[in-house]
Amino acid sequence: MYLPGLHDPLLLLYLGLMLDALFGEMGLLFRALPHPVVVAGRVIAGFERRLNRSNRSERVRRVRGILTVIVLAGGAAAFGWALQFLCRTGVLGAAVEAFAVAVLIAQRSLFVHVAEVGRALIQGGLFSARLAVGHIVGRDPMKLDEAGVARAAIESLAENFSDGVVAPAFWYLAAGLPGLFAYKTVNTLDSMIGHKSPRYRAFGWAAARLDDLLNLVPAPISGLLIAAAAIIGRDTSAGAAARIMFRDGRKHRSPNAGWPEAAMAGALGLALAGPRHYHEGMVEDPFLGDGTPIATPGDISRALGLYFRACLLLMGLTLGAWLARHFMRPW
Repeated sequence: MYLPGLHDPLLLLYLGLMLDALFGEMGLLFRALPHPVVVAGRVIAGFERRLNRSNRSERVRRVRGILTVIVLAGGAAAFGWALQFLCRTGVLGAAVEAFAVAVLIAQRSLFVHVAEVGRALIQGGLFSARLAVGHIVGRDPMKLDEAGVARAAIESLAENFSDGVVAPAFWYLAAGLPGLFAYKTVNTLDSMIGHKSPRYRAFGWAAARLDDLLNLVPAPISGLLIAAAAIIGRDTSAGAAARIMFRDGRKHRSPNAGWPEAAMAGALGLALAGPRHYHEGMVEDPFLGDGTPIATPGDISRALGLYFRACLLLMGLTLGAWLARHFMRPW
């Protein structure tokens, strides 16, 4: 049976987004098999252990970090190309490719982890909430009060909507499975070694800079999706989201995180970012937004609702683009 556009990346992305929304991290499967990101993490840890030695100069460690990024991102792209080549024909090939997309996009798992923070604040108290938020943020959770925990969860939701959902979708559409696999490898490298601590400052420099570069386009798209999703909902403001995003998006210390965080701040009427305490020290960033920095579990719920609508919007736009390409014909 002929199915038009079966191997169109737009359709496969839509199917991948749907699979991830329905099944999330697929715990049963990946308790038996290692998850690709876990495999990447183990390989990165091995490279770091062998190459990032404290008795080497910063220059040598930086060069070794650059080589690590080239080897691992290049290897991931090559693996993605081989898999895409094998999946190029037939219904089974399309299904495998859509499954690969689903595995490397993190819509549902992000929702679950942030919801756990809100639930912990309500049911378990501050200590429980600090433990929950510690799984999704890089800052020191033990220095956060209840408002700080809620704010950190909302900021992580906004930033990871870009890093974990929009950017993988963007790079899949731009460069297929090679682009998706390479992006996820660079993003994992950044999360593991792209820090400014003495241990990682030199070795992780290339990973952090390349991750910034790869997110330059997806980050503003993420902010726009959040602002557009805020149109639907009585407790969010699309106008404020767009205004704050364009006004404050570049104030963040990250060249990319400010876009979705500022949009989220404007949509919810909050002030996000601001001074934050990381393990390597204090960051004195300005607040994004005109609202209050006193976030609550209710604000986490509102942020999750907005995130859910933004993910639906992304799926709808993807499906709409595929339908327009294959089924709309001029009279």
